[in-house]
Amino acid sequence: MPGSFSFISMAAWSAGSVALLVALLLVVSQGWHGHYTMDSTHGVQKFHADPTPRVGGIAIVAGVVAGYLMTDSDKKSLLGPLIVAGIPAFAFGLLEDITKRVSVRTRFLATTGCGVLGWAITGYSITYANVWGLDWLLGFTAVSVAFTAFAVGGIANAINIIDGFNGLSGGTALIILAAFGFLSTALGDYDLAMTGLILAGAVAGFLMVNWPMGKIFLGDGGAYFVGFAIAWLAILLVQRHNEVSAWTPMLMCGFPVIEVLLSIVRRHRRNASLSAPDRLHLHSLVTRRLVRRLLPQSSTLVRNSATGALMWFATLLPVSIAVQWRTNTVMLMLGFAACALLYSAVYARLTQFRWCFSPATLVPKVV
Repeated sequence: MPGSFSFISMAAWSAGSVALLVALLLVVSQGWHGHYTMDSTHGVQKFHADPTPRVGGIAIVAGVVAGYLMTDSDKKSLLGPLIVAGIPAFAFGLLEDITKRVSVRTRFLATTGCGVLGWAITGYSITYANVWGLDWLLGFTAVSVAFTAFAVGGIANAINIIDGFNGLSGGTALIILAAFGFLSTALGDYDLAMTGLILAGAVAGFLMVNWPMGKIFLGDGGAYFVGFAIAWLAILLVQRHNEVSAWTPMLMCGFPVIEVLLSIVRRHRRNASLSAPDRLHLHSLVTRRLVRRLLPQSSTLVRNSATGALMWFATLLPVSIAVQWRTNTVMLMLGFAACALLYSAVYARLTQFRWCFSPATLVPKVV
């Protein structure tokens, strides 16, 4: 076993090194491809000061492929299908990064398609959710596959939604992947643990260029691929270990999931389009209400990176609950509710300047 760990560690180091190298090459060569790959500074969700390449997903995928090539056959049997099934999410996301013309609906269908493709390759799908009635329905293959596709698409898009500041999505993903690795190791599933480690290595390599200097962004391609990878690891974890509650991965992805769910409620109550960008996500409010006050003389870059790091704490709480009570569905449900209430209270404080639990009701002064 120690020899196996050493070899897989080499694969993870390779993933990180290649991701770092490719990210640096993309930054150095931006004069050649920047016309297509730069993210402008104009837009309601733009908080950076300089045009920046938004194709960091290329670096992450290159790193994951490098890790795959360096690992052994047991790990390849898990990582290979993940890479193949993640191609539609990465491809359509990257196409949006370059052309800016791929609709939200098309990208969502591509990410949900990844879930179907993953099932077709591996036979894995979500067969239980620890919810009365739903578990019975998931016993039917068609329902199970459809639910899997929706869940995969939801997580992938959730990671993309929180991709707004240096280090935010990358740091969040790294924390979640570390938790998957810890739980898999605790369960004795070293193949799954090292699969997550290779993914974490690739994300870490990208993150070294993304945070704190913000020289490259994750982009839709990177966010969708990383989101899919996290969702697929969640499916593998609960399907390979039935003692783990289905609510464990829900808590591990708690911050992006809660952000998406309450954003839907908020936009519905404001009669706003669910797909339209706005500046009312929690991370946007944190930089406008909190970071600007804490760092009034700092540059846009410093505030941007400080926001990304500060938001990592929103990921740590639900992840900690998931790790602590991974087999206790009741505690996990209560933990999810507690995290949602805390999110609501903080959100209300930032928008209405008082502590309460009404995140969806926005007063005109926050617009």
